[in-house]
Amino acid sequence: MSTASSSPSLDAALADIDTVFNGFASLTEAGCERCFRPEETAYLRTPYTRVPADLVGRFFFKAPGHFEDHAAAVRRLLPQAAHAMAEGTLDGIGWGHPGLSRVDWRGWPAHQAAAVEAFVHAWWQHVLTAPEPPYPVADVFETCAMILGTVTPLLDRWDSRPVADAHLAVCSTRWLHELDFDAAPFGWWDLDDEAAVVAELQSWLAGHAPARLRAQGETDLATRAALLALPYDERWAHPYWTSPSATN
Repeated sequence: MSTASSSPSLDAALADIDTVFNGFASLTEAGCERCFRPEETAYLRTPYTRVPADLVGRFFFKAPGHFEDHAAAVRRLLPQAAHAMAEGTLDGIGWGHPGLSRVDWRGWPAHQAAAVEAFVHAWWQHVLTAPEPPYPVADVFETCAMILGTVTPLLDRWDSRPVADAHLAVCSTRWLHELDFDAAPFGWWDLDDEAAVVAELQSWLAGHAPARLRAQGETDLATRAALLALPYDERWAHPYWTSPSATN
């Protein structure tokens, strides 16, 4: 897996994570004895020591019930985990719930919550400028959305530039089949307000994507994105679905 270059805003956000969460530990952590050896869990209790990279991923994607204090474990891992996410070296992006999506980080002290939010925003904005990011862009979008609990700031930051528009075409290809059916295109989104998230994503794509997709020659994707603005029955009654391009 290749690593990604960085950007000034992402570098600054990572530096803030390093500073804010420096020296954290889960001092009474016993961990799950069926998943981790005692010497592995000991890393969570020990500050100022690097956790082996493969163990960071194993810890970071485990459900909260595997820990005595899951939030403390996440804070302990956060500097290394954030760098690994930005570099593209954290296995699990795209198929699991990251630890940050399972803790109430917004309820942490303000400077900690601000550092987390700034990192997620900076990571997403950086990925939008990377022609070949180490993770699929849709996987990064979903990971960031799970952490933030919303898609709104990610869509707000998805400005129209050549690389970002190319990523939009890739994500539209991946998402539209489910969105055509008013279903979530995410494999791991389990919030109670999923319908609202689907509606927001449909509305944004219908309003912002067609022109950007058409400019890339993606006429079918552009038409399907525009159709998301219609009610379900009208959407599927549209003549597009019986046109040669659609049937092909």
